[in-house]
Amino acid sequence: MRQASKGERVADWFDGRHGIHALGRKYLRKVFPDHWSFLLGEICLYSFVVLILTGVWLTFFFHPSMNEVTYQGSYVPLNGVRMSEAYASTLDISFDVRGGLLIRQLHHWAALVFVAGMLTHMMRHFFTGSYRKPREVNWLFGWLLLFLGMFEGLFGYSLPDDLLSGTGLRFVNGALLAVPIVGTYLSMFLFGGEFPGDDIVARFYSLHILIMPGIMAVLVVAHVLLVVYHKHTQFAGPGRTERNVVGAPFMPVYLAKAGGFFFLVFGTLTLMAAVATINPVWAYGPFRADQVSTGAQPDWYLGFAEGLVRVMPGWEINLWGHTLVLGVLIPIVVFPLLLVLIGVYPFLENRLTGDKREHHLLDRPRNHPTRTGLGAAWISLYLILLAGGGNDIVATQLHLSINTVTWAIRIAVFVIPVAVLVITRRICLGLQLRDKEKVLHGRETGIIKRLPHGEYVELHEPLDQARLHTLTAHERPREFVEHESRAELP
Repeated sequence: MRQASKGERVADWFDGRHGIHALGRKYLRKVFPDHWSFLLGEICLYSFVVLILTGVWLTFFFHPSMNEVTYQGSYVPLNGVRMSEAYASTLDISFDVRGGLLIRQLHHWAALVFVAGMLTHMMRHFFTGSYRKPREVNWLFGWLLLFLGMFEGLFGYSLPDDLLSGTGLRFVNGALLAVPIVGTYLSMFLFGGEFPGDDIVARFYSLHILIMPGIMAVLVVAHVLLVVYHKHTQFAGPGRTERNVVGAPFMPVYLAKAGGFFFLVFGTLTLMAAVATINPVWAYGPFRADQVSTGAQPDWYLGFAEGLVRVMPGWEINLWGHTLVLGVLIPIVVFPLLLVLIGVYPFLENRLTGDKREHHLLDRPRNHPTRTGLGAAWISLYLILLAGGGNDIVATQLHLSINTVTWAIRIAVFVIPVAVLVITRRICLGLQLRDKEKVLHGRETGIIKRLPHGEYVELHEPLDQARLHTLTAHERPREFVEHESRAELP
């Protein structure tokens, strides 16, 4: 009888105490469905890994201090200029550290892709209904990651202490001051005194590299573990039910694909960082409280928040000797509400529909017209406010009055989302009717046949069983059933 090797004995020892072999055998063979939309979540995960790796590297060279120094570096136009250590070290990373500019731009591009991936990933889950029981908690984890990711981006964006990021912090300070009663205290606490203070970069640095990434890392792990625990959702198709998952096992098929896709994402981000300049802080100059950068725009994921402020009328009211700046207060209340609506939607839908069942099969968006319409309306509102955040740029590029652009956006905020909701619902119902015709009569072939009595008809080809299953494996929406009922009435 062959004697077990030392490695086998060590493995047996751990397995006897922790059940590692049984767990590995169970989860390494876990099945993952194969669909391109599932890659959106992986893009988020791999971008987060790139952010961690590049962020750790940048900490070795960045000095989070607002102490003033005189710059004497490789960027000649700023030599002899007084600036903070934070800004000077950012210039050093960009021009004096080997590979520094590439890593800094890779970090920034990865941040943008990370947030964009999370928003797109979340919208995919929204439109396909994968947030329903038992995945409501995991939806909240994803929503929290998106919410925290936006503020994590704001903190990182502000660290270089350049004129553009300083203008953004001035916006943040104005929003804090608009909070009734405690606004001045919040501003003094955040900035360590009168704006811009002396501690904001150091405070944001601690939040950006320690607290926020730690919370987000925990949420990412919890999010992935719940995906494994609840099993993957999948689109309807032959052999796919609420009780199984059709796809490839994690080991070795999915692991090989995931590893290759990670390097593909990493390589694409590196290519973007190498050829596309982003956040050229040397062009803005160091922050000075008496200057404002022209054409200042935040990163896209916070543009809609600035849009709320820009399109809001400058209303003010006086109550009990206090001035309420409604032109800023209302937008900073609406801003989180727009995000909260996404977070609580699964619970609102569950309460309104009374649906208590578990769902593991995904919906085609057309099969839920109201939900799809609401999602499209939210996206349209987001895009309108994003345009509002750059109303000066829009006015300049289109050679229009900024007042004309602002009023157009004010009207669009109330009109466009409603129109998008109605139109999207009608499109979904129309697609449902088209699917019904396909199921009943087959696919149009484009072949025209003349009947004996002279009538011309188009020949239809019956659908295969797999396609029929995909088109019929869903609950018919109430709007569609009511439409048919009215059509059958005499």
